[in-house]
Amino acid sequence: MEATGLGRKYRTGWALRDCDVTVPAGRICGVVGPNGAGKSTLLALTAGQLAPTEGRLQVLGAEAGAPGLRARIAYVPQDKPLYPGLTVAETLRMGRELNPVWDESLAQQIVDQGELNPKARIGALSGGQRTRVCLALALGKHPDLLLLDEPMADLDPLARHQLMGTLMSAAAERGATIVLSSHILPELDGVIDHLLLVQGGRIRLTGDLEEILDGHRLLTGPAAQESALPAESVVERRVSGRRAIALVRTDQPVDGDWESERPSLEDLLLGYLRAPADPHHTADTAPRHHTADPRDPKDPNEVAA
Repeated sequence: MEATGLGRKYRTGWALRDCDVTVPAGRICGVVGPNGAGKSTLLALTAGQLAPTEGRLQVLGAEAGAPGLRARIAYVPQDKPLYPGLTVAETLRMGRELNPVWDESLAQQIVDQGELNPKARIGALSGGQRTRVCLALALGKHPDLLLLDEPMADLDPLARHQLMGTLMSAAAERGATIVLSSHILPELDGVIDHLLLVQGGRIRLTGDLEEILDGHRLLTGPAAQESALPAESVVERRVSGRRAIALVRTDQPVDGDWESERPSLEDLLLGYLRAPADPHHTADTAPRHHTADPRDPKDPNEVAA
């Protein structure tokens, strides 16, 4: 997935703007950001459900939305749309009939792990049970690119752990690329190897996770020397009594009596999310290629699947 100057505008404003992103093939990319940051819009653009207002987006070597991509991409949006009148068994049969490649055993395994009644109608299932059926459809088609928008939000911890293990195993066996958005930060730790932090419709941080973590330090030391930290390298700083904690980039030397350690993924993400975004990355600039369309929806929830 490769985006250059990517933007999407609704009637109420820009959901994404000036986004340059590259996710190499075979990676597991975590997409993180607050509500309304643009994560869902980015995934919908990648899936071809929305068209960019500006910029370019290439997916698996073709323009996003190209007809040939449909069979190679699986997309599970937040609302997990399924036909409520169909049974679980009928839904899996639909997946088998509509996809040129289909792994019946894997799809059935995911459903069976949740002990779902094959004759139960989708409309009668709980949110977590519907999530299972959606993931069974997504993984059953053997996608080259799997797009998951908050997939585990309505699952209990045991089911979340179980399905995440199945997801990772299936991806490793086939070399699939996974782009996964989540608000549950511990869920991503130890799973993702590529990071994309979206804030205010802009890309604030992106790249190989290990390189990003190596490029930051978490400092703890006397509050009196907090003001001496080089401002250009500080992501976030907090003072509690006589102690200060600061998340800093390693591109500038830091003097003083600091205890220094590599931040965890959660330390890194919370530091960036708590800190104000760099104004250079949030300034509103003129669109590259925007033609106003009165049919543009106000928000992604108005877009028909």
